[in-house]
Amino acid sequence: MKILVINSGSSSVKYKLIDTTTEQTLAEGGVEKIGLADGFLKYKRKDGSKAILELGLTDHKGSIQAILNMLTDPNEGCIKSYDEIDAVGHRVVHGAEKFTESVVITDEVKDMIRQCYDLAPLHNPANMTGIEAITALMPDVPQVGVFDTAFHQTMPPKAFMYALPYNFYKEDGVRRYGFHGTSHRYVSQRVCEFLNVDITKQRIITCHVGNGGSITAVKYGKSIDTSMGLTPTEGLMMGTRVGDVDPGALTFLMLKHHLTPEQLQTIINKQSGMAGVTEISSDMREIEAAVNAGNERAKLGLDMYELRITKYIGAYAAEMGGVDIIVFTGGVGENQTGLRSDVCAPLAFMGVEIDAEANKVRGEEALISTPSSRVKVCVIPTDEELMIARDTEALVKK
Repeated sequence: MKILVINSGSSSVKYKLIDTTTEQTLAEGGVEKIGLADGFLKYKRKDGSKAILELGLTDHKGSIQAILNMLTDPNEGCIKSYDEIDAVGHRVVHGAEKFTESVVITDEVKDMIRQCYDLAPLHNPANMTGIEAITALMPDVPQVGVFDTAFHQTMPPKAFMYALPYNFYKEDGVRRYGFHGTSHRYVSQRVCEFLNVDITKQRIITCHVGNGGSITAVKYGKSIDTSMGLTPTEGLMMGTRVGDVDPGALTFLMLKHHLTPEQLQTIINKQSGMAGVTEISSDMREIEAAVNAGNERAKLGLDMYELRITKYIGAYAAEMGGVDIIVFTGGVGENQTGLRSDVCAPLAFMGVEIDAEANKVRGEEALISTPSSRVKVCVIPTDEELMIARDTEALVKK
């Protein structure tokens, strides 16, 4: 089957066309700066080179139309007509407790996604625009929603509940949901295939580390705890997100500086993390360059960033009664060799030993622990789009 995977954001639409028979990516790219005069479609050509088409698209429907036009373009495209697209799979960020797995999109499902808008006001409405655009342009093509939160719905209440008055959970749904679930699900399954072990017998800690980051404890194939919470702000220190912080510190700052809730949201989501501490950048490559140049603030930020990852790995190992496999994925996890070794060095007491030579790998599947390491440490590039395509195919075939 040919599955079009859509990730629709507030001002962008990313896409991949995947042949699930071979699991080959036939085309990929995305529209950026939707609604602005300098909006553009970038895509990968058949020869692997990248190209940009300036379009100035005003809305998501027009953007997806441009994507479909590119896919069927006589010179640049890879299919002759829309009819070759068998189904469309959508990334949907928040499914609350309503969705524990991927689902075929119906009018009822759309209503349930809308009911989650207050939990993900920046993401779910944008995801819905992609769904509605496909509905308008390709009304007869089946669509599937794959939820970032679904994989974590196996967490027990002791892991997902906050120690707030219970009525906030009962009436408002305030609890830890976790995110990056599609990535954590993919890499936990893939690493077991890579190592030729049975996932139902493995205690795995998956570290999705990028500009956004989260860590998940996967026990025997099920998520039992994860670092992100009600929103993607909780947990690790990230590129611009604060991660774990004393809530009393936030109320202190609100009162002292007369901050509105909107101003506080901007601070904790867009002005904190690596960018906030270092005052240099949220990009780890720039941070590493600054560290190498002797910048003390960059060194502080990197030390904080790495320590959070180490602490979560240690906590989740304790929670699962041990760990068999640690996986690094995401833009930083897949490419920053120094970070992986720094994170794992304090874990030597658990029997974690990194092979310095094997750890030089970037963006490729690899076993980077030594043969004597009691815990296997791997790099597994994530492929959320492939996971979405697999779910879409399975549901459509049903």
